[in-house]
Amino acid sequence: MSENYISCKAENGSINISEEVISAMVRTAVTEVEGVAAISNTTTGEIAELIGIKTMSKGITVQIIDDTVKVDVIILVRYGCNIVNVARNVQNSVGEVVQAVTGVEKAEINVHVSGVAFEK
Repeated sequence: MSENYISCKAENGSINISEEVISAMVRTAVTEVEGVAAISNTTTGEIAELIGIKTMSKGITVQIIDDTVKVDVIILVRYGCNIVNVARNVQNSVGEVVQAVTGVEKAEINVHVSGVAFEK
């Protein structure tokens, strides 16, 4: 399976950023959002790989379609936190990171909350 890249062409060559790099940056951004307990590992990652969607990190899916970056993140939210606010904060944080790292302004950020993490 070939890897997808975002490419920026210039006079003296081109710059290519892989989905794996974007996925690593997204992982860091998500874990820094208050209220996120974890990035969820689900079996949907393996299913996505079978149908041709790259999953570089479990719980994070990055696709580059034309000049648009599509990111799906599956998270667990800490008990007592407002789920919608945490998800919005994740969207904002990931959007900022994708734009800062790639320079791409068109990004679709989907946050999937798969559960709530309770304190032990």
